[in-house]
Amino acid sequence: MANGTVPTRVSFSTQVGLESSDLLVWARGTKRVASKTQILRLATTSPSFGEFLTVARGGGQARRMVSPEAPLQKKKLPVVKLAVLAAGLILVAVLLLRGVDLVGVKDRGLATIRAAGPIAFFMAMLLLPAAGAPLLAFTIPAGELFAPQLGLAGVLALTLVILALNLALIYWLARFALRPVLTGLMKRYGYSVPRVTEKNALAVILVVRLTGSPYAVQGYILGLAEVPFRIYMIASWLCVLPWAAGAVVLGQGIMNGNFKLVGAGLAVLAIAVVSVQLLRKKFAKREG
Repeated sequence: MANGTVPTRVSFSTQVGLESSDLLVWARGTKRVASKTQILRLATTSPSFGEFLTVARGGGQARRMVSPEAPLQKKKLPVVKLAVLAAGLILVAVLLLRGVDLVGVKDRGLATIRAAGPIAFFMAMLLLPAAGAPLLAFTIPAGELFAPQLGLAGVLALTLVILALNLALIYWLARFALRPVLTGLMKRYGYSVPRVTEKNALAVILVVRLTGSPYAVQGYILGLAEVPFRIYMIASWLCVLPWAAGAVVLGQGIMNGNFKLVGAGLAVLAIAVVSVQLLRKKFAKREG
């Protein structure tokens, strides 16, 4: 360009790039190294999100070397999460010191929810996560609440159906019903609505689903990005399936003192963790 300014664009040459060492970002005619946090921020603020500016590595081209003396970036502590955890632990400690029967409180709470019936519970599970309620608040107690009535297999099947409906609800809210409100909020805080093409839709879904951001936030980002609905549903459902199933089984085992179920639930969650790590390494190798 005449003034030497190059538009800001992020190269998702891996189609993900989360575990790559660094990506080179060109902005205002200068070259700098972008961290993973900066990449994700640019990915959601750049109007060219979803475009790829990649150059194939030549057969004899050496990889970029990183100086061993280069300072390592320090990861920021999750202050908010730690604060919430600390507050929860303090609350539990205070209740115990005051002689509150926490087991009794838990039992009475479960009895109240059980009395409301599975329809009310699973309707809440369908609607409330779209408003930000954590899925674990439903998946952990689901087995203990309704396995005697529906069977553990029935609870698992119903949970996965409700999750599919919830994914569709969040997508519809983000792409249609709440789009004007959400886009207005994004612009107000300096973000632009990202765009995704069919070519990189799966990669973007995996980026969002594997980064550990809140469940509802993930769905709203993908809906605003206009990810094709079919691939959104299939990929998103498969991403949340092991976590939801593992939590249901684990919760049932913990609340019943059934160590076999606890082991089965932990095994499912372990498989999910390993799968996530393998996917991240796979995409990191593509960048390398």
